[in-house]
Amino acid sequence: MTTVLELRKVAKVYGSGPSAVHALHAADLRVDAGELVAVMGPSGSGKSTLLTIAGTLEEPSEGEVLIGGVGAAGLSANARAQLRRRSIGFVFQDFNLLPGLSATENVALPLELDGVGRRAAHAHAVRTLDDLGLADRAGHFPDDLSGGERQRVAIARAVVGDRQLLLADEPTGALDSMNGEAVMRILRAACKRGIAGVVVTHDAQLASWADRVIFIRDGRVVDETAPPSGPEVLLDKDLSR
Repeated sequence: MTTVLELRKVAKVYGSGPSAVHALHAADLRVDAGELVAVMGPSGSGKSTLLTIAGTLEEPSEGEVLIGGVGAAGLSANARAQLRRRSIGFVFQDFNLLPGLSATENVALPLELDGVGRRAAHAHAVRTLDDLGLADRAGHFPDDLSGGERQRVAIARAVVGDRQLLLADEPTGALDSMNGEAVMRILRAACKRGIAGVVVTHDAQLASWADRVIFIRDGRVVDETAPPSGPEVLLDKDLSR
């Protein structure tokens, strides 16, 4: 399998001296094309920091980040921005939708930036929104959508186009179980097309859709396992110590 994302001994320290916060300690992670990896752990364990470093949104204090075999540290700021736009789909907790664009226009924008014609980009966007149960909301602006609807629009935007890597931070957090399952079907379908996916979650049901589950505590990767046959196994796992 082709390795899409690799973190090698990645550490992140915020601040310096006695007040320094060590968010990550020598974290290793490898995600292949077509693989979905869930990252679990208590609040403040370093999950979101790992995700933002994996997406080149911030630089590690130590270690290497490689995407498609290319080291992010060797790229200019412009090259990193191009890499993010063309190769990485993000789902943020705060959605980051553009308020002046409709749901369809938000989803179509990455395709248009990649050179896809407006009509084709919008048709693809509408199909993806339909897959997430949003066909009747496609023309609405973000401020007219519920939190769960905005979350699904953000997910639709992340999975369109020829992305190599999908990074999602609590992608079902604002959704009920039915819509959460629809989101996971979309993420699994994206991985079937060859995308490498990393999902940060507290939700054991969501993690059960993954190929592997990584556990983080106090900034350290402490365990890695195949997903359980049911979410109750993850719920019983002690992450409090």
